[in-house]
Amino acid sequence: MARQTSAETPIPVGEVSRLIGGWIDRLGAVWVEGQITQLSRRPGAGVVFLTLRDPSYDISLTVTCFRSVFEQVADSVSEGARVVVHAKPEWYAPRGQLSLRAAEIRPVGVGELLARLERLKKSLAAEGLFAADRKRPVPFLPQLVGLVCGRASAAERDVLENARLRWPAVRFEVRTVPVQGVHAVPRVVEAVKELDAHAEVDVIVVARGGGSVEDLLPFSDEQLIRAVAACRTPVVSAIGHEPDSPLLDLVADLRASTPTDAAKKVVPDVGEELTRVRHLRERALRAVGGQLDREERGLAAALARPCLRQPERMVDDREEQVAALLHRSRGTLRHLLDRADSELAHTRARVVALSPAATLRRGYAVLQHEDGAVVRDAVEVADGERLRARVADGAFTVTAERPAEES
Repeated sequence: MARQTSAETPIPVGEVSRLIGGWIDRLGAVWVEGQITQLSRRPGAGVVFLTLRDPSYDISLTVTCFRSVFEQVADSVSEGARVVVHAKPEWYAPRGQLSLRAAEIRPVGVGELLARLERLKKSLAAEGLFAADRKRPVPFLPQLVGLVCGRASAAERDVLENARLRWPAVRFEVRTVPVQGVHAVPRVVEAVKELDAHAEVDVIVVARGGGSVEDLLPFSDEQLIRAVAACRTPVVSAIGHEPDSPLLDLVADLRASTPTDAAKKVVPDVGEELTRVRHLRERALRAVGGQLDREERGLAAALARPCLRQPERMVDDREEQVAALLHRSRGTLRHLLDRADSELAHTRARVVALSPAATLRRGYAVLQHEDGAVVRDAVEVADGERLRARVADGAFTVTAERPAEES
């Protein structure tokens, strides 16, 4: 139960330490996993001192055990080894120090480590951290490359030298960190986050040379995997050799088989690019030349046509056609006029022949009453009636007189 305290009623430091010890005693014995960072076996001493560290969270605890407990695993356990310890937490009240009293120590074998990695791999895959649609493309020509590697390591040399041989102008922002051991995971995570926050870094390369399964364990750590998955900058994994496959390879945006391969994948080769540009230029010139040749042949074929080779011939042909049509039209019009003239002459002759004037010229006369009416019958004329006689060349007046026998 929580103690009620205040500024007026504080409790002494010793009481606080005693209470903490009581709470820790109630925890009982627990199984703890970690990596041995310090090992002290004093000759003649009956107790062995260990420092057990959690590489993911940079936390350490002191472990003590009887020499007889440690001697059972002394041949397979050394500094840097991963172990599982069955221990009871103890609180040393005078110093306010927490430690573990180990009753059993078990080394973690490679088989068990691989089994744990497989379980972690399935768990992270189920979360979608390894999904292909999460991976971002690496820029073709990064302006600044972030590199996380060991200090003065072969991996650093391979990446820098091969990248500069391919593209001399490439720039690097290097972060040297421990790449194995208990300090590797927090330092690598810190370096990755720092480079991801760098505004000019276009891609991050995490590189390390080959090693044993235990040496490469930091690059399968869950904390590092999640840190890389949260990066906004594309990350390239270049850990170990081709057969090595830490979990970092699965979450990274691009996997390189070796640090040298990472240099090849991160920056283009200036010689290859110049060759590619030259080939593209040659292809472009061939394409343009071929197009010009086709157009030239088409133009030559068009110019070879008679209408373009002798364009005036079309005018001459049309002139002849127009002249022929004009001649035909004139002949047709002349023929029509001649026919019309002949028909008109015939019609005129018939009209003249049939006109009263022609009859009068043959000696006939037309008699008219004084009112202008034409005399058509002799009975219409009275004796002594004055009539107007019209002949071909004029008219005169006559007096009608009936013959004596009619009288």
